[in-house]
Amino acid sequence: MGLFLSRNIVNFLISSLFSSKKIPTNLVPSQIENMVSMVSARTGRHRQRFNKEYRLVVGCIPYRYKDAQKSFSVDNIEVLVISSQKGHAMLFPKGGWENDESMETAASRETFEEAGVTGNIESRLGKWYYKSKRHAKMHEAYMFALRVTKQLENWPEKDIRKREWMSVEKAREVCPHMWMKEALDLLLIRQSEVEQNLDDETPCS
Repeated sequence: MGLFLSRNIVNFLISSLFSSKKIPTNLVPSQIENMVSMVSARTGRHRQRFNKEYRLVVGCIPYRYKDAQKSFSVDNIEVLVISSQKGHAMLFPKGGWENDESMETAASRETFEEAGVTGNIESRLGKWYYKSKRHAKMHEAYMFALRVTKQLENWPEKDIRKREWMSVEKAREVCPHMWMKEALDLLLIRQSEVEQNLDDETPCS
Protein backbone atom coordinates (compact mmCIF):
# COMPACT_ATOMS: atom_id res chain seq x y z
CA MET A 1 0.00 0.00 0.00
CA GLY A 2 2.83 2.40 0.88
CA LEU A 3 4.56 1.78 -2.44
CA PHE A 4 1.28 2.19 -4.31
CA LEU A 5 0.60 5.53 -2.62
CA SER A 6 4.17 6.72 -3.21
CA ARG A 7 3.96 5.97 -6.92
CA ASN A 8 0.60 7.73 -7.14
CA ILE A 9 2.04 10.81 -5.44
CA VAL A 10 5.05 10.83 -7.76
CA ASN A 11 2.86 10.38 -10.83
CA PHE A 12 0.70 13.31 -9.72
CA LEU A 13 3.76 15.50 -9.24
CA ILE A 14 5.22 14.57 -12.61
CA SER A 15 1.88 15.24 -14.31
CA SER A 16 1.78 18.62 -12.61
CA LEU A 17 5.12 19.51 -14.17
CA PHE A 18 3.48 19.27 -17.59
CA SER A 19 0.32 21.20 -16.81
CA SER A 20 -0.63 24.68 -15.68
CA LYS A 21 -1.41 23.38 -12.18
CA LYS A 22 0.90 24.43 -9.39
CA ILE A 23 1.84 21.98 -6.68
CA PRO A 24 1.02 23.42 -3.24
CA THR A 25 4.36 24.19 -1.60
CA ASN A 26 3.15 23.02 1.80
CA LEU A 27 2.66 19.53 0.36
CA VAL A 28 6.14 19.20 -1.13
CA PRO A 29 9.07 18.09 1.07
CA SER A 30 12.55 19.35 0.23
CA GLN A 31 13.51 15.98 -1.28
CA ILE A 32 10.59 15.85 -3.73
CA GLU A 33 12.57 17.00 -6.77
CA ASN A 34 14.95 14.08 -6.45
CA MET A 35 12.00 11.69 -6.03
CA VAL A 36 10.28 13.03 -9.13
CA SER A 37 13.53 13.07 -11.08
CA MET A 38 14.38 9.45 -10.41
CA VAL A 39 10.98 7.81 -11.00
CA SER A 40 9.65 7.32 -14.48
CA ALA A 41 5.94 8.04 -14.55
CA ARG A 42 5.04 5.37 -17.05
CA THR A 43 6.24 1.93 -18.04
CA GLY A 44 5.10 -0.48 -20.74
CA ARG A 45 3.03 0.23 -23.84
CA HIS A 46 -0.48 -0.83 -22.88
CA ARG A 47 -1.73 2.75 -23.41
CA GLN A 48 0.18 3.35 -26.61
CA ARG A 49 -1.59 5.20 -29.42
CA PHE A 50 -1.61 3.83 -32.98
CA ASN A 51 -2.79 5.18 -36.31
CA LYS A 52 -3.55 1.95 -38.11
CA GLU A 53 -0.17 0.19 -38.35
CA TYR A 54 1.80 3.27 -37.28
CA ARG A 55 2.91 3.67 -33.67
CA LEU A 56 2.50 7.33 -32.68
CA VAL A 57 5.66 8.92 -31.33
CA VAL A 58 6.27 12.45 -30.01
CA GLY A 59 9.42 14.27 -29.03
CA CYS A 60 11.18 17.59 -28.64
CA ILE A 61 14.23 19.47 -29.75
CA PRO A 62 15.33 21.08 -26.48
CA TYR A 63 17.19 24.32 -27.11
CA ARG A 64 18.60 27.36 -25.35
CA TYR A 65 20.38 30.58 -26.25
CA LYS A 66 24.04 30.93 -25.33
CA ASP A 67 23.40 34.63 -24.77
CA ALA A 68 19.77 35.48 -24.07
CA GLN A 69 20.47 39.16 -24.68
CA LYS A 70 21.53 38.64 -28.27
CA SER A 71 19.18 38.31 -31.23
CA PHE A 72 18.64 35.04 -33.08
CA SER A 73 21.50 33.47 -34.96
CA VAL A 74 22.50 29.88 -35.62
CA ASP A 75 25.69 30.44 -33.64
CA ASN A 76 23.71 31.62 -30.61
CA ILE A 77 21.58 28.45 -30.27
CA GLU A 78 22.53 25.21 -28.56
CA VAL A 79 20.45 22.04 -28.71
CA LEU A 80 20.41 19.12 -26.29
CA VAL A 81 20.99 15.64 -27.67
CA ILE A 82 20.93 12.32 -25.83
CA SER A 83 22.45 8.93 -26.46
CA SER A 84 20.33 6.03 -27.57
CA GLN A 85 19.68 3.28 -25.01
CA LYS A 86 22.51 1.21 -26.45
CA GLY A 87 24.72 4.29 -26.63
CA HIS A 88 25.56 3.99 -30.33
CA ALA A 89 23.84 7.13 -31.58
CA MET A 90 23.01 10.67 -30.50
CA LEU A 91 19.49 11.91 -31.08
CA PHE A 92 16.68 14.09 -29.74
CA PRO A 93 14.36 12.79 -27.00
CA LYS A 94 11.19 11.06 -28.18
CA GLY A 95 8.84 8.27 -27.19
CA GLY A 96 5.34 6.85 -27.31
CA TRP A 97 2.26 9.05 -27.16
CA GLU A 98 -0.23 7.43 -24.77
CA ASN A 99 -4.00 7.60 -24.96
CA ASP A 100 -4.60 9.51 -21.72
CA GLU A 101 -2.37 12.51 -22.46
CA SER A 102 -2.18 15.32 -24.98
CA MET A 103 0.50 15.36 -27.64
CA GLU A 104 2.29 18.26 -25.94
CA THR A 105 2.19 16.57 -22.52
CA ALA A 106 3.63 13.37 -23.95
CA ALA A 107 6.43 15.27 -25.71
CA SER A 108 7.31 17.12 -22.50
CA ARG A 109 7.19 13.91 -20.46
CA GLU A 110 9.48 12.02 -22.82
CA THR A 111 11.95 14.91 -22.82
CA PHE A 112 11.94 14.99 -19.02
CA GLU A 113 12.37 11.23 -18.67
CA GLU A 114 15.10 10.84 -21.30
CA ALA A 115 16.97 14.17 -21.13
CA GLY A 116 16.19 15.51 -17.66
CA VAL A 117 15.04 18.96 -18.76
CA THR A 118 11.76 20.85 -18.64
CA GLY A 119 10.66 24.00 -20.40
CA ASN A 120 8.13 25.66 -22.65
CA ILE A 121 6.64 23.85 -25.64
CA GLU A 122 6.58 26.51 -28.34
CA SER A 123 5.41 24.96 -31.59
CA ARG A 124 4.91 21.73 -33.48
CA LEU A 125 7.66 21.40 -36.05
CA GLY A 126 6.09 18.75 -38.25
CA LYS A 127 5.22 15.11 -38.85
CA TRP A 128 7.45 12.33 -40.15
CA TYR A 129 7.23 8.63 -40.91
CA TYR A 130 10.06 6.21 -40.23
CA LYS A 131 10.75 2.55 -39.59
CA SER A 132 12.37 1.51 -36.33
CA LYS A 133 15.48 -0.60 -36.79
CA ARG A 134 15.12 -2.01 -33.28
CA HIS A 135 11.51 -3.21 -33.52
CA ALA A 136 10.98 -3.18 -37.32
CA LYS A 137 7.77 -1.19 -36.86
CA MET A 138 6.48 1.85 -38.69
CA HIS A 139 6.18 5.06 -36.70
CA GLU A 140 4.38 8.35 -37.16
CA ALA A 141 6.44 10.98 -35.34
CA TYR A 142 5.67 14.54 -34.25
CA MET A 143 8.39 16.88 -33.01
CA PHE A 144 8.13 20.09 -31.00
CA ALA A 145 10.43 22.97 -30.15
CA LEU A 146 11.06 23.16 -26.41
CA ARG A 147 12.89 26.11 -24.88
CA VAL A 148 14.59 24.74 -21.78
CA THR A 149 14.00 26.55 -18.49
CA LYS A 150 15.32 23.93 -16.06
CA GLN A 151 17.94 21.20 -16.20
CA LEU A 152 17.80 18.52 -13.50
CA GLU A 153 20.84 16.78 -12.08
CA ASN A 154 18.86 13.56 -11.63
CA TRP A 155 16.28 12.16 -14.01
CA PRO A 156 14.66 8.76 -14.71
CA GLU A 157 17.02 7.59 -17.49
CA LYS A 158 20.22 9.15 -16.19
CA ASP A 159 21.89 5.76 -15.80
CA ILE A 160 21.22 4.61 -19.37
CA ARG A 161 21.69 7.80 -21.39
CA LYS A 162 24.22 10.56 -21.81
CA ARG A 163 23.21 14.11 -22.68
CA GLU A 164 25.18 16.90 -24.28
CA TRP A 165 24.55 20.49 -25.28
CA MET A 166 26.04 21.20 -28.66
CA SER A 167 25.94 23.55 -31.60
CA VAL A 168 23.42 23.11 -34.38
CA GLU A 169 26.21 22.19 -36.78
CA LYS A 170 27.55 19.45 -34.50
CA ALA A 171 24.04 18.11 -33.84
CA ARG A 172 23.54 17.72 -37.58
CA GLU A 173 26.77 15.77 -37.79
CA VAL A 174 26.14 13.34 -34.93
CA CYS A 175 22.43 12.65 -35.45
CA PRO A 176 21.99 9.66 -37.79
CA HIS A 177 18.30 10.25 -38.56
CA MET A 178 17.50 12.43 -41.55
CA TRP A 179 14.00 13.19 -40.28
CA MET A 180 15.43 14.59 -37.05
CA LYS A 181 17.83 16.77 -39.04
CA GLU A 182 14.84 18.08 -40.97
CA ALA A 183 13.09 18.88 -37.67
CA LEU A 184 16.20 20.77 -36.56
CA ASP A 185 16.19 22.80 -39.76
CA LEU A 186 12.52 23.65 -39.19
CA LEU A 187 13.34 24.79 -35.65
CA LEU A 188 15.88 27.26 -37.06
CA ILE A 189 13.42 28.50 -39.68
CA ARG A 190 10.80 28.99 -36.98
CA GLN A 191 13.17 30.92 -34.72
CA SER A 192 14.24 33.12 -37.62
CA GLU A 193 10.59 33.90 -38.43
CA VAL A 194 9.83 34.70 -34.78
CA GLU A 195 12.79 37.08 -34.67
CA GLN A 196 11.69 38.74 -37.90
CA ASN A 197 8.16 39.24 -36.57
CA LEU A 198 9.56 40.85 -33.43
CA ASP A 199 11.65 43.21 -35.54
CA ASP A 200 8.61 44.13 -37.64
CA GLU A 201 6.60 44.93 -34.51
CA THR A 202 9.31 47.14 -33.00
CA PRO A 203 8.26 50.81 -33.40
CA CYS A 204 10.67 53.09 -35.22
CA SER A 205 12.36 55.68 -33.03
